[in-house]
Amino acid sequence: MVLPREHRLRGRFVFDRLYQKGQRQHGALMVLRAMAAQPELLKADPRDRTPSSCRMGVVVSSKVSKRSVRRNQLRRLLHSHLTATVRALPDQACGRWLLISLKPGSAEASDEALLGECSQLLAKAGLRP
Repeated sequence: MVLPREHRLRGRFVFDRLYQKGQRQHGALMVLRAMAAQPELLKADPRDRTPSSCRMGVVVSSKVSKRSVRRNQLRRLLHSHLTATVRALPDQACGRWLLISLKPGSAEASDEALLGECSQLLAKAGLRP
């Protein structure tokens, strides 16, 4: 499952800003970067009805796993978890950008461990009840 269009982060400037200015929450398997949305960095897209919605991205580098199949499995797993989480949240998450980067070695972790840590990091960032 991929993220819905209105929740996808896209564009080099957006990712650069998150890496530079985002507040980091570290876990054993991943790093969560969060910041207030800056819609002016997004490219204007006429199909985009909600430029200030909660937007997310997941980065899984080749350091995590050399196999693209495994990297894509991890990305899809986290996308589905994030989509379900954002739908369950009230509008408090509106106007936030999130970026999850997996650390090397996280490919060997179980799916439950990854999702559990993701939920913990979201709670630390104040995005989960």
